[in-house]
Amino acid sequence: MGNRIIFHIDVNSAYLSWEAVHRIQHGETLDLRTVPSVVGGNPETRHGIVLTKSIPAKKYNIQTGETIYTAKAKCPELIIVPPNYGLYMQCSRAFGDILREYSPLVEQYSIDEYFLDFTNMGRIYYDPVEAAYKIKKRIKEELGFTVNIGISSNKILAKMASELKKPDKVHTIFPHEIADKMWCLPIDELFMVGRATAKKLRSRSINTIGDLAQADLKMIKLFLKSHGVLVWNYANGNDISPVRENRRTMIKGIGNSTTIPFDVEEATTAHLVLLSLTETVAARLRQAEYCTRLVSVSIKTNEFYSCSHQRKIASAIDCTNAIHEVACELFDELWKGEPIRHLGVRVSELSRNDFMQLSLFERDYEKQRAVDRTVDSIRERFGPDAVFRSSFLNSGVRFRSGGTVDDEEYPMMSSVL
Repeated sequence: MGNRIIFHIDVNSAYLSWEAVHRIQHGETLDLRTVPSVVGGNPETRHGIVLTKSIPAKKYNIQTGETIYTAKAKCPELIIVPPNYGLYMQCSRAFGDILREYSPLVEQYSIDEYFLDFTNMGRIYYDPVEAAYKIKKRIKEELGFTVNIGISSNKILAKMASELKKPDKVHTIFPHEIADKMWCLPIDELFMVGRATAKKLRSRSINTIGDLAQADLKMIKLFLKSHGVLVWNYANGNDISPVRENRRTMIKGIGNSTTIPFDVEEATTAHLVLLSLTETVAARLRQAEYCTRLVSVSIKTNEFYSCSHQRKIASAIDCTNAIHEVACELFDELWKGEPIRHLGVRVSELSRNDFMQLSLFERDYEKQRAVDRTVDSIRERFGPDAVFRSSFLNSGVRFRSGGTVDDEEYPMMSSVL
């Protein structure tokens, strides 16, 4: 494991960069990356949250995850662009296709992040740092956006390296560089250390990544449990996760998830968020002419604890209400009352929707399927905001949250536990 060479390639301000490149390619003269701008929410109603921001927007202290309303208050001339997830998936695939020319082992970690195992490529590219600069240059010239590349002997150190100075940079954090390059960083810059975890660590005088790395693991486990073991290993640069090739040639599933701008502490609000996610999942399912027989729900708490639950369905479905009903049942069985910051809905085990076998003991959703088809056609003709459920009025929850992702299977890194 110590002889591995791993790249982590991360797009700089991905959504905004992709929007800017797309608009320039279609005749616009303004580059969104050069002015205060954000992607997220609705520019007319000022609802929603900031998904990504330009470098000029940082001067106004605009933060990813804050509301569009407060961002606009900080910078009245701020340009707000609604998200276009279909475009982002196309850009992500083109980005991944270039990376696969440099190694057969490429793992997509998120829509804008890839890991690349460069270990056995030394006979073709002598210097991995030089190769990283070639990859970065090629992406910029061919696709029009910039990336940061981190290089190390494992995935966690490569990811931490890519998060150093941005944009358009190549950085290394090899094991012998950990003390100089990583241990001096504030504790909340360590991957998987959120605000709540950072607060607990700081209350015990653990202020930097180095403080955590040199702390007694037994003491860390007392107040952070298994998560403490994870972040302690990350602070010490320990990670043996392999780079797994996870490209798919066909749709295996459709997923949708969202980070919520506030802590969800009531089941009714969580059910409404699940409905907003299911709206896009079910619509995409029908558009692809599939039905599903497996529904899963994922939860991430405000302390970054993640869990998921899934259930098989006797009869394949594509009805929004039917999928939402199963999702709510799964959520109620899974949730233990912790504040929630991220929810996801995913459907898999897909089959064609031209033939459906109904069970005698299950509800007939045919009338609701007819309503779904009508709503789909209205939204396709007049836009996604043309019609939505009244339950979202004055609820604080968007009626279509997150983005639809086909075959969304981005595995977590696993540390030495």
